[in-house]
Amino acid sequence: MFVSQKYTKLYIGLTSVLLALKKCPMIRVSVVYTQSEILQKEVYLFERIDSKNRDNMKHLKAICFLRPTKENVEHLIQELRRPKYSVYFIYFSNVISKSEIKSLAEADEQEVVAEVQQIITKEYELFDFRKTEVPPLLLILDRSDDAITPLLNQWTYQAMVHELLGLNNNRIDLSRVPGISKDLREVVLSAENDEFYANNLYLNFGEIGTNIKNLMEDFQKKKPKDKQKLESITDMKAFVDNYPQFKKMSGTVSKHVTVVGELSRLVSERQLMEVSEVEQELACQNDHSSAQQNLRRLLQNPRLSEIDAVRLVMLYALRYEKHSSSILPSLMEELNRKGVLERHRKMIQAVVEYGGKRIRGSELIAPTDAVAITKQFFKGLKGVENVYTQHQPLIHDTLDQLIKGRLKDSQFPYLGPSSLRDR
Repeated sequence: MFVSQKYTKLYIGLTSVLLALKKCPMIRVSVVYTQSEILQKEVYLFERIDSKNRDNMKHLKAICFLRPTKENVEHLIQELRRPKYSVYFIYFSNVISKSEIKSLAEADEQEVVAEVQQIITKEYELFDFRKTEVPPLLLILDRSDDAITPLLNQWTYQAMVHELLGLNNNRIDLSRVPGISKDLREVVLSAENDEFYANNLYLNFGEIGTNIKNLMEDFQKKKPKDKQKLESITDMKAFVDNYPQFKKMSGTVSKHVTVVGELSRLVSERQLMEVSEVEQELACQNDHSSAQQNLRRLLQNPRLSEIDAVRLVMLYALRYEKHSSSILPSLMEELNRKGVLERHRKMIQAVVEYGGKRIRGSELIAPTDAVAITKQFFKGLKGVENVYTQHQPLIHDTLDQLIKGRLKDSQFPYLGPSSLRDR
């Protein structure tokens, strides 16, 4: 956050506080603190210092956090000449010149400024980073070395929410979900204040459903007369709708039931299980005959979305770029027949130019991969089965080789003593 944890102690001692901001939009504050958490710190109002027509509120005290730009200093000078609040605590995110400090002092004719700090010099202990026994090593990577990983569907809770629903400033827009209730049209997912989300955001889809199911069964145990089968996400949604008392007692769970239910619907509608299986085959295995058959079959499926079709062909283009029997031209024609937009079809060649064999410094698919592959099945609720997670990002192997001191000098030239790199 723009105010360090140490300075939040200032909030507690102030009976009423206004935080005057410049170029720190209020929406960014909501990413770090909820409104209720802010109120607990006795911060009642947020304003930008360049806002016009602000009311005089002499009963409020202000904490101003600013970048020390000339524009901000000038805004602050104008503020101090006509103060709207009783006391000002001023913090700059970097050093400020003595001449600007003098200008601020001259503007403070009513002596409303209680404190001015530049953070780093006076609070040096905040920036006193201890030296470790083993000095840190900076590893510089090129995104084009692995263009495959971003194209794959991921099956952890957080990744699915981002990919299928969209997460903007910790908020999910569910207004288009069929039959959605008014209070769930927009929900907040934040690990800071949602314990269930914090504990489950990296778990796979099947495990998420199972954990929600366990919470609801715990509630049912308290109501032995109301027992109801909870074998699927549909069952859980019906349970929440039928028991307002449960919704009231556990709004968090009802929120996650709704989110997981919508994810499940989209997975089914877009047939993402089948899509993911073919994606994993293209990314990990070395069977061109099987890959092209499965890919052609999927492309002929009218339920396959345009974005999924394009991503599949992208994966094929990257995986079998130099294959003697490549069917990429016919796949491109198939996309054309499906009505895929030209600008989307052009992205396929663009991704090859960006991360193809000629560009990337590492080999994404080793010859032994086909033998080493192990399918991992996550079995949870009915309708949430067989999530494939064969693929491991290239960075996993890169970090493993780094830890073991086996990175190739030709791919990762380094500066400094070799002993540091080996350690």
